[in-house]
Amino acid sequence: MLDALSFLQEENNITNVETILGQEDNPNLPPESIDLAFMVDAYHEFAYPREMMEGIVQALKPGGRVVLLEYRQENPMIMIKPLHKMTQKQVKKELKAVGLKWQTTKEFLPEQHFLVFSKPV
Repeated sequence: MLDALSFLQEENNITNVETILGQEDNPNLPPESIDLAFMVDAYHEFAYPREMMEGIVQALKPGGRVVLLEYRQENPMIMIKPLHKMTQKQVKKELKAVGLKWQTTKEFLPEQHFLVFSKPV
């Protein structure tokens, strides 16, 4: 995927994106280097969610945000395997445990929660 991103960057003359190869339990991001971590249907896939999120929190600048899109486990009509769904309650509990503060949940998508968290200033 990093090679694909590099190719697209070159093809489109994009110079403001830097790719970093993470590990299963560590995003390998420099401390206080990002404003936003945006994950679409990814958080639930982490083998080591706490360790990965601790690394992301360290990488966030003060006041930085994490946005997660996750399929709604609360809705049994969403035709996706249950292990790929999360409840708002579960996400809030897990991200609070790594020091993030829940800001809002938007429900404008038909099947996913759009949850916004922030790192304290």
